Amino acid sequence: MKQTETSLQKAQTQSKESENSCQQYLEAFIAGYNNRTKISKQIAQTYRPVLADPRVSEGFNLPFKEMCYPIVGKRSQGSRIWDIDGNEYIDLMMGFGVNLFGHNPPFIKAALAEQLEQGIQLGPQSEFAGEVAELICQLTGMERVAFSNTGTEAVMTAIRLARTATGRNKIALFSGSYHGHFDGTLVKAQTGDGNPRGVAIAPGIPPNIVEDVLVLDYGNPQSLEVIEAHRQELAAILVVPVQTMRPDLQPKMFLQQLRQLTKESGITLIFDEMVIGFRIHPGGAQAWFDVEADIATYGKIVGGGMPIGVIAGKALYMDAIDGGMWNYGDLSYPEAKTTFFAGTFCKHPLAIAASRAVVKHLKTQGPALQQQLNQRTSQFVAALNAYFEEDEVPIRMANFGSLFGPATLGHSGLAGNSAVSQSINLLRYHLMYRGVLLLGGGGYLSTAHTNEDIDCIIQAVKDSVAELRSAGFLPPLSSNSSNASSKINHSK
Repeated sequence: MKQTETSLQKAQTQSKESENSCQQYLEAFIAGYNNRTKISKQIAQTYRPVLADPRVSEGFNLPFKEMCYPIVGKRSQGSRIWDIDGNEYIDLMMGFGVNLFGHNPPFIKAALAEQLEQGIQLGPQSEFAGEVAELICQLTGMERVAFSNTGTEAVMTAIRLARTATGRNKIALFSGSYHGHFDGTLVKAQTGDGNPRGVAIAPGIPPNIVEDVLVLDYGNPQSLEVIEAHRQELAAILVVPVQTMRPDLQPKMFLQQLRQLTKESGITLIFDEMVIGFRIHPGGAQAWFDVEADIATYGKIVGGGMPIGVIAGKALYMDAIDGGMWNYGDLSYPEAKTTFFAGTFCKHPLAIAASRAVVKHLKTQGPALQQQLNQRTSQFVAALNAYFEEDEVPIRMANFGSLFGPATLGHSGLAGNSAVSQSINLLRYHLMYRGVLLLGGGGYLSTAHTNEDIDCIIQAVKDSVAELRSAGFLPPLSSNSSNASSKINHSK
């Protein structure tokens, strides 16, 4: 009995020493990180009383409180960003998916400079709006296009057009999808009762705004049964074909079955392609999955860094914006029933100029641009996963084209280990300290990223994992494991 107590006391002492060691390491790392990014931290603190900014407190974690501030960018070029402290980063955030061609690409910069010389005329029709609409129709196979200022506005408009065309009110969307900050899509599934009707995800959203929204499980055949049961009520199904938080979920058959069901039921199929539109393929997710949506919304890439939203769709729906086709010199007139759509900055000359440069570039380059970038991203993710597997790191990555992120946490029960989850969160700070700017646990590759960039990223991951393991934040390697750090060849 006494021997057992002695062993227990010894284990408790070792555990306490380990905790103290981890805490000392963490304090030292935080001090180093703060020193490296001190002006960014100072700006966050200085302007907190007047600047209400959700990104400042995003992912707040009490143990890492002193590192919870956004890096302030100073300049950017290609695959790199320099912060206000003078630090250089390989950027994987890429404007939250905007910068397919890297930062400040010459062809977009030239288009913006040319338009600035001409002026920023709001009120008259933008000179190139029609041309850009025509080019988008050519790339996506859609019939008509309208422009808004943001992705949120584009999705909101798409839903309004679907309700106008169908005369129905109810819509369905899927858990895990994000459709902007419009009240009518800020919905989550009710838990516990199997009811597909959703509830608001945050305070300030009136319950009646979301009472006509069904929230379904994406990729689950049972969701098709729910849609079938409500087929006479549904105006639209709103779907992000591949969700940014679940890049490994790419349900092609489900999407094709969904298309067939909605077509038979007179339900509008809306593809929200804010992130993956023009990234996975020039024709977007529609071309990739061989599914023809009724309406698709775009943003990010197509704006070339300028704020924009695009609603593209069949004339049956888009005619509700302006009454449809008519001609001069005859008795025709805008006959279609219209709904309300407006915005001071829609078709902003700078946004249209940048978009024109982007879509012309995409058309000239053809599918090879995306194919090559998709392949390089798959090789990058495969190299990371090979390292994680051999070095027993409880992370696995997945990608959809040049979008990549965590596929799953954990093997051997590590997924539920809060200490490991915290260590993985800490990994992001280590990578930022080593000059790799991430979006959460993943990000985007651009055509500006080089093989040398990819080599640097993978080496930064290896060095960060080794440091976290040495400090006790990750489990030690098992005796039968060989360290993969020296074995993986990730050169392309």
